[in-house]
Amino acid sequence: MPSRIHELLALRAAETPDAVFLHESAGDTSYAALQAMVDVAAKDLLDAGVRPTDRVLLVAENCAAHIALIMACSRVGAWSCGVNARMSPGEVAAIVERADARICYFTTGVSGAAQQHAQRAQAVPSALPGVLRSPLRTAATAEADAALADTAAIIFTSGTSGTPKGVMVSHRGLLHFGRVSANSRALTTDDRAYAFLPMTHIFGLGTVLMASLSGAASLVLRSSFSPGDMLQALAHERVSNLQGPPTMYARLLTHVEETRTKPTFPQLRYLYTGSAPLDLALKQRVETIFGQPLHYGYGLSEYAGSVFLTRCGVLRDDTSAGYLVDGGEARIVTPSGSDAATDEVGEIWLRGAGLMLGYFRDAAATAQVMRPGGWYASGDLGRLETDGALFVVGRLKEMIIRSGFNVYPAEVESVLNRFPGVHLSAVVGVPEADGNEAIAAFVELESGTALDHDALQAHLRQHLSPYKRPTRITVLDALPITSTGKILKRALAPPA
Repeated sequence: MPSRIHELLALRAAETPDAVFLHESAGDTSYAALQAMVDVAAKDLLDAGVRPTDRVLLVAENCAAHIALIMACSRVGAWSCGVNARMSPGEVAAIVERADARICYFTTGVSGAAQQHAQRAQAVPSALPGVLRSPLRTAATAEADAALADTAAIIFTSGTSGTPKGVMVSHRGLLHFGRVSANSRALTTDDRAYAFLPMTHIFGLGTVLMASLSGAASLVLRSSFSPGDMLQALAHERVSNLQGPPTMYARLLTHVEETRTKPTFPQLRYLYTGSAPLDLALKQRVETIFGQPLHYGYGLSEYAGSVFLTRCGVLRDDTSAGYLVDGGEARIVTPSGSDAATDEVGEIWLRGAGLMLGYFRDAAATAQVMRPGGWYASGDLGRLETDGALFVVGRLKEMIIRSGFNVYPAEVESVLNRFPGVHLSAVVGVPEADGNEAIAAFVELESGTALDHDALQAHLRQHLSPYKRPTRITVLDALPITSTGKILKRALAPPA
Protein backbone atom coordinates (compact mmCIF):
# COMPACT_ATOMS: atom_id res chain seq x y z
CA MET A 1 0.00 0.00 0.00
CA PRO A 2 1.58 3.34 -1.03
CA SER A 3 2.38 5.73 1.81
CA ARG A 4 3.65 8.58 -0.39
CA ILE A 5 1.88 9.97 -3.43
CA HIS A 6 4.73 9.24 -5.83
CA GLU A 7 4.52 5.57 -4.87
CA LEU A 8 1.02 5.38 -6.34
CA LEU A 9 2.28 6.52 -9.73
CA ALA A 10 5.22 4.10 -9.46
CA LEU A 11 2.75 1.29 -8.76
CA ARG A 12 0.71 2.12 -11.87
CA ALA A 13 3.89 2.33 -13.98
CA ALA A 14 4.99 -1.10 -12.73
CA GLU A 15 1.60 -2.73 -13.30
CA THR A 16 0.65 -1.22 -16.67
CA PRO A 17 3.65 0.68 -18.02
CA ASP A 18 2.29 1.14 -21.54
CA ALA A 19 -1.20 2.28 -20.53
CA VAL A 20 -1.85 5.93 -21.44
CA PHE A 21 -2.44 8.15 -18.42
CA LEU A 22 -2.38 11.63 -19.98
CA HIS A 23 -4.05 12.69 -23.21
CA GLU A 24 -2.75 16.15 -24.12
CA SER A 25 -3.08 18.20 -27.29
CA ALA A 26 0.62 17.62 -27.91
CA GLY A 27 0.33 13.84 -27.55
CA ASP A 28 -0.22 10.99 -25.11
CA THR A 29 1.89 10.06 -22.09
CA SER A 30 1.97 6.55 -20.67
CA TYR A 31 2.53 5.69 -17.02
CA ALA A 32 6.06 4.55 -17.86
CA ALA A 33 6.85 7.75 -19.74
CA LEU A 34 5.55 9.88 -16.88
CA GLN A 35 7.56 7.82 -14.41
CA ALA A 36 10.67 8.49 -16.51
CA MET A 37 9.91 12.21 -16.29
CA VAL A 38 9.71 11.87 -12.49
CA ASP A 39 13.17 10.26 -12.53
CA VAL A 40 14.56 13.23 -14.46
CA ALA A 41 12.79 15.78 -12.26
CA ALA A 42 13.92 14.12 -9.02
CA LYS A 43 17.55 14.17 -10.17
CA ASP A 44 17.17 17.82 -11.15
CA LEU A 45 15.85 18.67 -7.68
CA LEU A 46 18.71 16.84 -5.97
CA ASP A 47 21.31 18.37 -8.30
CA ALA A 48 19.88 21.79 -7.44
CA GLY A 49 20.44 21.13 -3.74
CA VAL A 50 16.84 20.54 -2.70
CA ARG A 51 16.57 18.72 0.63
CA PRO A 52 13.74 16.99 2.53
CA THR A 53 11.12 19.46 3.86
CA ASP A 54 12.33 22.19 1.47
CA ARG A 55 9.49 24.03 -0.21
CA VAL A 56 9.55 23.89 -4.02
CA LEU A 57 7.35 26.46 -5.71
CA LEU A 58 5.71 25.24 -8.91
CA VAL A 59 4.51 28.23 -10.92
CA ALA A 60 2.48 26.18 -13.30
CA GLU A 61 -0.41 25.35 -15.52
CA ASN A 62 -1.49 21.75 -16.08
CA CYS A 63 0.88 19.59 -18.11
CA ALA A 64 2.77 16.31 -17.77
CA ALA A 65 5.86 18.13 -16.48
CA HIS A 66 3.84 19.73 -13.69
CA ILE A 67 2.60 16.33 -12.52
CA ALA A 68 6.14 14.93 -12.77
CA LEU A 69 7.43 17.73 -10.54
CA ILE A 70 4.72 17.12 -7.93
CA MET A 71 5.70 13.45 -7.78
CA ALA A 72 9.42 14.20 -7.84
CA CYS A 73 9.05 16.50 -4.82
CA SER A 74 7.34 13.64 -3.02
CA ARG A 75 10.18 11.28 -3.89
CA VAL A 76 12.94 13.54 -2.55
CA GLY A 77 10.89 14.53 0.51
CA ALA A 78 10.35 18.14 -0.53
CA TRP A 79 6.98 19.89 -0.28
CA SER A 80 5.50 21.09 -3.55
CA CYS A 81 3.80 24.47 -3.41
CA GLY A 82 1.59 24.99 -6.43
CA VAL A 83 0.98 28.52 -7.66
CA ASN A 84 -1.25 29.21 -10.62
CA ALA A 85 0.90 30.89 -13.25
CA ARG A 86 -1.86 33.41 -13.95
CA MET A 87 -1.37 35.07 -10.59
CA SER A 88 0.21 38.51 -10.58
CA PRO A 89 3.95 39.01 -10.03
CA GLY A 90 3.25 40.50 -6.60
CA GLU A 91 1.12 37.55 -5.56
CA VAL A 92 3.75 35.05 -6.68
CA ALA A 93 6.53 36.97 -4.91
CA ALA A 94 4.51 37.06 -1.69
CA ILE A 95 3.99 33.30 -1.78
CA VAL A 96 7.70 32.71 -2.45
CA GLU A 97 8.43 34.56 0.78
CA ARG A 98 5.61 33.01 2.79
CA ALA A 99 6.61 29.52 1.72
CA ASP A 100 10.30 30.29 2.31
CA ALA A 101 10.78 28.44 -0.97
CA ARG A 102 14.14 26.88 -1.77
CA ILE A 103 13.62 27.03 -5.54
CA CYS A 104 10.95 27.78 -8.13
CA TYR A 105 10.04 25.85 -11.28
CA PHE A 106 8.06 27.33 -14.17
CA THR A 107 6.09 25.29 -16.73
CA THR A 108 7.00 27.60 -19.60
CA GLY A 109 6.30 25.00 -22.27
CA VAL A 110 2.52 25.33 -21.86
CA SER A 111 2.14 28.73 -20.22
CA GLY A 112 3.01 32.18 -21.46
CA ALA A 113 2.24 33.50 -17.99
CA ALA A 114 4.78 31.10 -16.48
CA GLN A 115 7.29 32.28 -19.09
CA GLN A 116 6.88 35.87 -17.95
CA HIS A 117 7.34 34.91 -14.30
CA ALA A 118 10.45 32.89 -15.26
CA GLN A 119 11.97 35.87 -17.05
CA ARG A 120 11.48 38.07 -13.99
CA ALA A 121 13.12 35.37 -11.84
CA GLN A 122 16.06 35.02 -14.26
CA ALA A 123 15.26 31.32 -14.51
CA VAL A 124 17.45 28.86 -16.36
CA PRO A 125 16.61 25.56 -18.12
CA SER A 126 15.97 22.54 -15.94
CA ALA A 127 16.51 18.96 -17.02
CA LEU A 128 12.80 18.70 -17.91
CA PRO A 129 11.92 19.99 -21.38
CA GLY A 130 9.59 22.98 -21.23
CA VAL A 131 10.48 23.79 -17.62
CA LEU A 132 12.74 26.54 -16.27
CA ARG A 133 13.97 26.91 -12.71
CA SER A 134 15.11 29.87 -10.66
CA PRO A 135 18.46 30.09 -8.88
CA LEU A 136 18.59 28.28 -5.54
CA ARG A 137 17.72 30.39 -2.48
CA THR A 138 20.37 29.35 0.03
CA ALA A 139 18.68 31.30 2.84
CA ALA A 140 15.63 29.02 2.89
CA THR A 141 15.48 26.92 6.03
CA ALA A 142 14.39 23.29 6.39
CA GLU A 143 11.45 22.36 8.60
CA ALA A 144 12.55 20.62 11.77
CA ASP A 145 9.16 19.64 13.25
CA ALA A 146 8.97 15.83 13.06
CA ALA A 147 5.17 16.00 13.37
CA LEU A 148 5.05 17.49 9.87
CA ALA A 149 7.04 14.70 8.20
CA ASP A 150 3.95 13.46 6.36
CA THR A 151 3.46 16.75 4.51
CA ALA A 152 3.10 16.23 0.76
CA ALA A 153 2.24 19.72 -0.41
CA ILE A 154 1.32 23.19 0.67
CA ILE A 155 -1.90 24.43 -0.90
CA PHE A 156 -2.40 28.16 -0.73
CA THR A 157 -6.08 28.88 -0.12
CA SER A 158 -7.83 30.93 -2.77
CA GLY A 159 -8.38 33.84 -0.42
CA THR A 160 -11.92 34.65 -1.59
CA SER A 161 -12.55 36.60 1.61
CA GLY A 162 -9.09 37.19 3.04
CA THR A 163 -5.35 36.57 2.81
CA PRO A 164 -4.36 33.10 1.49
CA LYS A 165 -2.91 30.68 4.02
CA GLY A 166 -0.57 27.77 3.38
CA VAL A 167 -2.47 24.54 4.11
CA MET A 168 -0.12 21.63 4.84
CA VAL A 169 -1.71 18.65 3.07
CA SER A 170 -0.51 15.20 4.06
CA HIS A 171 0.40 12.20 1.93
CA ARG A 172 -2.08 10.19 4.00
CA GLY A 173 -4.84 12.67 3.30
CA LEU A 174 -4.27 12.83 -0.45
CA LEU A 175 -4.00 9.06 -0.80
CA HIS A 176 -7.07 8.51 1.36
CA PHE A 177 -9.22 11.00 -0.51
CA GLY A 178 -7.97 9.67 -3.84
CA ARG A 179 -9.39 6.26 -2.89
CA VAL A 180 -12.62 7.74 -1.55
CA SER A 181 -13.20 9.84 -4.66
CA ALA A 182 -12.35 7.00 -7.04
CA ASN A 183 -14.68 4.64 -5.19
CA SER A 184 -17.51 7.18 -5.15
CA ARG A 185 -17.39 7.30 -8.96
CA ALA A 186 -16.48 3.62 -9.46
CA LEU A 187 -13.52 4.67 -11.62
CA THR A 188 -11.92 2.06 -13.86
CA THR A 189 -9.35 1.92 -16.64
CA ASP A 190 -12.14 2.73 -19.10
CA ASP A 191 -12.72 6.18 -17.58
CA ARG A 192 -11.32 9.48 -18.81
CA ALA A 193 -11.68 12.69 -16.82
CA TYR A 194 -11.52 16.11 -18.43
CA ALA A 195 -8.74 17.72 -16.38
CA PHE A 196 -8.60 21.50 -16.73
CA LEU A 197 -8.85 22.30 -13.01
CA PRO A 198 -5.48 23.69 -11.84
CA MET A 199 -3.45 21.09 -9.99
CA THR A 200 -2.05 23.97 -7.98
CA HIS A 201 -5.31 23.71 -5.98
CA ILE A 202 -6.93 20.89 -4.03
CA PHE A 203 -9.79 20.32 -6.50
CA GLY A 204 -7.37 19.56 -9.33
CA LEU A 205 -4.76 17.83 -7.17
CA GLY A 206 -7.10 15.65 -5.10
CA THR A 207 -10.40 15.16 -6.91
CA VAL A 208 -8.88 14.94 -10.39
CA LEU A 209 -5.25 13.76 -10.22
CA MET A 210 -5.13 11.56 -7.12
CA ALA A 211 -8.56 10.04 -7.71
CA SER A 212 -7.69 9.17 -11.30
CA LEU A 213 -4.42 7.57 -10.23
CA SER A 214 -6.27 5.62 -7.54
CA GLY A 215 -8.87 4.35 -9.99
CA ALA A 216 -6.38 3.76 -12.83
CA ALA A 217 -8.41 6.18 -14.97
CA SER A 218 -6.80 8.53 -17.49
CA LEU A 219 -6.89 12.31 -17.90
CA VAL A 220 -7.70 14.48 -20.90
CA LEU A 221 -5.30 17.14 -19.65
CA ARG A 222 -5.70 20.84 -20.41
CA SER A 223 -3.81 23.88 -19.13
CA SER A 224 -6.88 26.13 -19.10
CA PHE A 225 -10.65 26.12 -19.53
CA SER A 226 -12.29 26.54 -22.92
CA PRO A 227 -15.99 25.70 -23.37
CA GLY A 228 -15.41 24.86 -27.03
CA ASP A 229 -12.54 22.51 -26.25
CA MET A 230 -14.53 20.86 -23.48
CA LEU A 231 -17.42 20.16 -25.86
CA GLN A 232 -14.98 18.80 -28.45
CA ALA A 233 -13.43 16.49 -25.86
CA LEU A 234 -16.86 15.27 -24.73
CA ALA A 235 -17.79 14.48 -28.32
CA HIS A 236 -14.56 12.96 -29.62
CA GLU A 237 -12.13 12.08 -26.80
CA ARG A 238 -14.17 9.57 -24.79
CA VAL A 239 -14.54 11.79 -21.73
CA SER A 240 -16.60 9.93 -19.13
CA ASN A 241 -16.12 12.21 -16.10
CA LEU A 242 -16.69 15.96 -16.06
CA GLN A 243 -15.86 17.93 -12.93
CA GLY A 244 -15.69 21.61 -12.19
CA PRO A 245 -17.08 24.48 -10.09
CA PRO A 246 -20.58 25.83 -10.70
CA THR A 247 -19.17 28.79 -12.63
CA MET A 248 -17.67 26.37 -15.18
CA TYR A 249 -21.08 24.88 -15.87
CA ALA A 250 -22.60 28.37 -16.09
CA ARG A 251 -19.99 29.40 -18.68
CA LEU A 252 -20.50 26.14 -20.57
CA LEU A 253 -24.27 26.67 -20.73
CA THR A 254 -23.79 30.24 -21.95
CA HIS A 255 -21.47 29.01 -24.71
CA VAL A 256 -23.99 26.35 -25.75
CA GLU A 257 -26.80 28.90 -25.90
CA GLU A 258 -24.81 31.60 -27.70
CA THR A 259 -23.39 29.23 -30.31
CA ARG A 260 -26.60 27.18 -30.55
CA THR A 261 -24.52 24.05 -30.09
CA LYS A 262 -26.10 20.68 -29.42
CA PRO A 263 -23.63 18.89 -27.14
CA THR A 264 -22.82 15.25 -27.78
CA PHE A 265 -21.25 13.12 -25.07
CA PRO A 266 -21.31 9.42 -25.97
CA GLN A 267 -19.13 8.27 -23.03
CA LEU A 268 -20.15 10.74 -20.33
CA ARG A 269 -21.51 8.98 -17.24
CA TYR A 270 -20.60 11.21 -14.28
CA LEU A 271 -21.05 14.96 -13.71
CA TYR A 272 -19.75 16.63 -10.56
CA THR A 273 -19.48 20.12 -9.15
CA GLY A 274 -17.95 21.50 -5.98
CA SER A 275 -15.76 24.20 -4.36
CA ALA A 276 -18.60 26.77 -4.32
CA PRO A 277 -22.34 26.97 -3.54
CA LEU A 278 -24.59 25.22 -6.05
CA ASP A 279 -27.69 27.04 -7.24
CA LEU A 280 -30.74 24.85 -7.83
CA ALA A 281 -31.66 26.60 -11.08
CA LEU A 282 -28.17 25.94 -12.47
CA LYS A 283 -28.31 22.31 -11.34
CA GLN A 284 -31.61 21.82 -13.15
CA ARG A 285 -30.33 23.43 -16.36
CA VAL A 286 -27.21 21.24 -16.36
CA GLU A 287 -29.23 18.09 -15.76
CA THR A 288 -31.59 19.03 -18.58
CA ILE A 289 -28.74 19.54 -21.06
CA PHE A 290 -26.89 16.33 -20.14
CA GLY A 291 -29.81 14.13 -19.15
CA GLN A 292 -28.15 12.84 -16.00
CA PRO A 293 -27.62 13.89 -12.36
CA LEU A 294 -25.21 16.66 -11.42
CA HIS A 295 -23.42 15.34 -8.34
CA TYR A 296 -22.26 17.71 -5.63
CA GLY A 297 -19.96 17.62 -2.63
CA TYR A 298 -18.57 19.65 0.22
CA GLY A 299 -14.83 19.88 0.67
CA LEU A 300 -11.98 22.26 1.25
CA SER A 301 -8.21 22.52 1.12
CA GLU A 302 -8.00 21.88 4.85
CA TYR A 303 -9.38 18.37 4.33
CA ALA A 304 -7.49 17.32 1.18
CA GLY A 305 -10.75 17.07 -0.74
CA SER A 306 -14.43 16.40 -0.12
CA VAL A 307 -15.87 15.31 3.22
CA PHE A 308 -19.42 14.94 1.89
CA LEU A 309 -20.42 13.58 -1.53
CA THR A 310 -23.70 12.70 -3.20
CA ARG A 311 -23.98 9.03 -4.06
CA CYS A 312 -24.26 7.45 -7.45
CA GLY A 313 -27.70 5.94 -7.81
CA VAL A 314 -29.18 8.22 -5.14
CA LEU A 315 -30.96 10.99 -7.02
CA ARG A 316 -31.77 14.27 -5.30
CA ASP A 317 -33.85 17.18 -6.54
CA ASP A 318 -32.19 19.63 -4.14
CA THR A 319 -28.69 21.07 -3.62
CA SER A 320 -27.57 18.81 -0.80
CA ALA A 321 -23.82 18.18 -0.66
CA GLY A 322 -24.55 14.53 0.04
CA TYR A 323 -23.32 12.23 2.75
CA LEU A 324 -20.24 11.81 4.91
CA VAL A 325 -17.45 9.92 3.15
CA ASP A 326 -15.46 7.04 4.58
CA GLY A 327 -12.88 8.15 7.14
CA GLY A 328 -14.50 11.53 7.77
CA GLU A 329 -16.35 12.86 10.80
CA ALA A 330 -18.56 15.94 11.04
CA ARG A 331 -20.53 17.92 13.61
CA ILE A 332 -22.88 20.87 13.28
CA VAL A 333 -22.12 23.15 16.22
CA THR A 334 -24.23 26.01 17.58
CA PRO A 335 -22.74 29.31 18.81
CA SER A 336 -23.03 27.97 22.37
CA GLY A 337 -20.77 25.04 21.48
CA SER A 338 -23.43 22.31 21.59
CA ASP A 339 -24.33 19.95 18.78
CA ALA A 340 -27.14 21.31 16.64
CA ALA A 341 -30.45 19.54 16.36
CA THR A 342 -31.54 17.98 13.07
CA ASP A 343 -32.14 20.72 10.47
CA GLU A 344 -30.70 23.38 12.81
CA VAL A 345 -28.04 25.64 11.26
CA GLY A 346 -24.62 25.75 12.86
CA GLU A 347 -20.91 25.76 12.05
CA ILE A 348 -19.53 22.68 10.30
CA TRP A 349 -16.75 21.01 12.29
CA LEU A 350 -14.63 18.28 10.70
CA ARG A 351 -12.21 15.56 11.75
CA GLY A 352 -10.69 12.56 10.02
CA ALA A 353 -8.07 11.06 7.75
CA GLY A 354 -7.86 13.99 5.37
CA LEU A 355 -7.46 16.78 7.90
CA MET A 356 -4.56 19.16 7.33
CA LEU A 357 -1.43 19.20 9.45
CA GLY A 358 -1.89 22.93 10.07
CA TYR A 359 -1.13 26.22 8.38
CA PHE A 360 2.53 26.55 7.41
CA ARG A 361 4.47 28.48 10.08
CA ASP A 362 1.28 30.10 11.33
CA ALA A 363 0.48 28.70 14.74
CA ALA A 364 -1.92 31.54 15.49
CA ALA A 365 -4.04 30.89 12.40
CA THR A 366 -4.00 27.15 13.13
CA ALA A 367 -5.13 27.72 16.71
CA GLN A 368 -8.01 29.90 15.50
CA VAL A 369 -9.61 26.99 13.62
CA MET A 370 -8.70 23.97 15.74
CA ARG A 371 -10.91 22.87 18.62
CA PRO A 372 -10.48 20.35 21.48
CA GLY A 373 -10.55 16.76 20.36
CA GLY A 374 -8.86 17.49 17.03
CA TRP A 375 -11.91 19.13 15.43
CA TYR A 376 -11.46 21.69 12.67
CA ALA A 377 -13.96 24.58 12.74
CA SER A 378 -14.56 25.26 9.04
CA GLY A 379 -16.25 28.65 9.24
CA ASP A 380 -18.98 27.24 6.99
CA LEU A 381 -22.59 27.10 8.09
CA GLY A 382 -24.70 24.05 7.42
CA ARG A 383 -27.42 21.74 8.61
CA LEU A 384 -27.92 17.97 8.56
CA GLU A 385 -31.19 16.28 7.62
CA THR A 386 -32.42 13.15 9.37
CA ASP A 387 -30.83 10.92 6.71
CA GLY A 388 -27.43 12.55 7.22
CA ALA A 389 -27.50 14.70 4.08
CA LEU A 390 -25.61 17.98 4.46
CA PHE A 391 -26.86 21.35 3.29
CA VAL A 392 -24.31 24.18 3.26
CA VAL A 393 -26.04 27.51 3.77
CA GLY A 394 -23.11 29.94 3.73
CA ARG A 395 -19.95 31.22 5.37
CA LEU A 396 -19.94 32.32 9.00
CA LYS A 397 -17.89 35.39 8.09
CA GLU A 398 -20.14 36.18 5.13
CA MET A 399 -23.34 36.00 7.16
CA ILE A 400 -25.05 39.40 7.11
CA ILE A 401 -26.77 40.86 10.18
CA ARG A 402 -29.71 42.93 8.98
CA SER A 403 -32.24 44.41 11.43
CA GLY A 404 -31.18 41.82 13.98
CA PHE A 405 -31.79 38.89 11.62
CA ASN A 406 -29.24 36.52 10.05
CA VAL A 407 -29.11 36.70 6.26
CA TYR A 408 -27.26 33.97 4.36
CA PRO A 409 -25.92 35.30 1.01
CA ALA A 410 -26.36 31.90 -0.66
CA GLU A 411 -30.13 32.06 -0.12
CA VAL A 412 -30.37 35.53 -1.67
CA GLU A 413 -28.08 34.52 -4.55
CA SER A 414 -30.27 31.50 -5.27
CA VAL A 415 -33.32 33.75 -5.68
CA LEU A 416 -31.40 36.22 -7.87
CA ASN A 417 -30.10 33.41 -10.09
CA ARG A 418 -33.64 32.22 -10.77
CA PHE A 419 -34.59 35.57 -12.31
CA PRO A 420 -34.63 35.47 -16.14
CA GLY A 421 -31.48 36.96 -17.63
CA VAL A 422 -29.32 36.66 -14.50
CA HIS A 423 -26.29 34.49 -15.25
CA LEU A 424 -24.45 34.69 -11.92
CA SER A 425 -24.79 36.71 -8.74
CA ALA A 426 -22.90 37.50 -5.56
CA VAL A 427 -24.18 39.05 -2.35
CA VAL A 428 -22.06 40.77 0.31
CA GLY A 429 -22.73 42.70 3.48
CA VAL A 430 -21.66 46.33 3.79
CA PRO A 431 -21.36 47.87 7.29
CA GLU A 432 -23.48 50.94 7.97
CA ALA A 433 -22.95 53.73 10.48
CA ASP A 434 -25.59 52.40 12.88
CA GLY A 435 -23.93 48.99 13.11
CA ASN A 436 -26.43 47.41 10.75
CA GLU A 437 -25.39 45.88 7.42
CA ALA A 438 -26.64 46.76 3.97
CA ILE A 439 -27.14 43.89 1.53
CA ALA A 440 -25.31 44.57 -1.72
CA ALA A 441 -25.94 42.34 -4.72
CA PHE A 442 -23.83 42.09 -7.86
CA VAL A 443 -25.20 40.37 -10.95
CA GLU A 444 -23.69 39.21 -14.22
CA LEU A 445 -26.29 39.06 -16.97
CA GLU A 446 -26.62 36.63 -19.83
CA SER A 447 -25.27 37.93 -23.13
CA GLY A 448 -27.57 40.45 -24.83
CA THR A 449 -29.81 40.83 -21.77
CA ALA A 450 -30.82 44.06 -20.02
CA LEU A 451 -31.96 44.03 -16.40
CA ASP A 452 -35.59 44.89 -15.75
CA HIS A 453 -35.19 46.37 -12.25
CA ASP A 454 -38.92 46.63 -11.53
CA ALA A 455 -39.54 43.01 -12.49
CA LEU A 456 -36.55 41.91 -10.43
CA GLN A 457 -37.83 43.77 -7.37
CA ALA A 458 -41.21 42.08 -7.79
CA HIS A 459 -39.42 38.71 -8.01
CA LEU A 460 -37.48 39.45 -4.82
CA ARG A 461 -40.64 40.52 -2.97
CA GLN A 462 -42.27 37.25 -3.92
CA HIS A 463 -39.42 35.03 -2.69
CA LEU A 464 -37.61 36.90 0.12
CA SER A 465 -38.61 38.46 3.41
CA PRO A 466 -38.07 42.25 3.52
CA TYR A 467 -34.90 42.01 5.64
CA LYS A 468 -33.30 39.59 3.11
CA ARG A 469 -33.80 41.77 0.03
CA PRO A 470 -30.75 43.55 -1.40
CA THR A 471 -30.59 47.24 -0.62
CA ARG A 472 -28.62 47.85 -3.80
CA ILE A 473 -28.09 45.86 -6.99
CA THR A 474 -25.12 46.46 -9.31
CA VAL A 475 -24.77 44.99 -12.79
CA LEU A 476 -21.22 43.94 -13.75
CA ASP A 477 -19.92 42.79 -17.13
CA ALA A 478 -18.38 39.78 -15.36
CA LEU A 479 -18.05 38.75 -11.74
CA PRO A 480 -14.44 38.33 -10.59
CA ILE A 481 -13.54 34.67 -10.12
CA THR A 482 -10.50 32.74 -8.97
CA SER A 483 -8.64 30.23 -11.14
CA THR A 484 -10.73 27.48 -9.53
CA GLY A 485 -14.02 29.16 -10.38
CA LYS A 486 -14.94 30.66 -7.02
CA ILE A 487 -16.48 34.12 -7.03
CA LEU A 488 -13.97 36.50 -5.46
CA LYS A 489 -16.21 38.32 -3.02
CA ARG A 490 -13.46 40.33 -1.38
CA ALA A 491 -13.00 42.08 -4.73
CA LEU A 492 -16.66 43.11 -4.59
CA ALA A 493 -16.85 44.51 -1.09
CA PRO A 494 -15.01 47.85 -1.58
CA PRO A 495 -17.21 49.09 -4.49
CA ALA A 496 -20.32 48.24 -2.45
